[in-house]
Amino acid sequence: MKRLIVFILLVFVSSTGAMAGGEQLKNFEAVMTSLKAGKNVKVVINYPLCKMISDNEVQEKIPEAIGGMTIDTWEYFAENAVRNKVAFVVTSTNHLIQNPKGDGFVYNYVKIKILADNTVKITAKYLNVLTFAEQMDENFFGEINDGNNEGAIYFYELN
Repeated sequence: MKRLIVFILLVFVSSTGAMAGGEQLKNFEAVMTSLKAGKNVKVVINYPLCKMISDNEVQEKIPEAIGGMTIDTWEYFAENAVRNKVAFVVTSTNHLIQNPKGDGFVYNYVKIKILADNTVKITAKYLNVLTFAEQMDENFFGEINDGNNEGAIYFYELN
């Protein structure tokens, strides 16, 4: 049943991108071409299809959650630019949200690192609004969906 719900959500997300005039970007090169051209790029993450590491342990139970953000600020690092073996682009965002794991509000910080080998690392943190102390720190690992694989991370160029 969970797989059916995830499939329906993926179809909805894919059709929503198409209705918005968005073209799916199916690899790192396509994402970089759009970003370098100044295009609006949106990322949609299907967390249950990712590998999750929290508290330095691989987690068996991954939350049924989907997230998305527009890439508006980013930096590209070529191979060996910062002692990296693979080129990558990184982006992040931080928003005040109601805490889904407790009471009150938290800052929801999300960083996405997209590597030239089409893998993606997502870091999600909840920060206390007064002290900025970490209340949650999770890392998700997946790959760009190319239309033929089961990649959990979708990129769209918006018109």
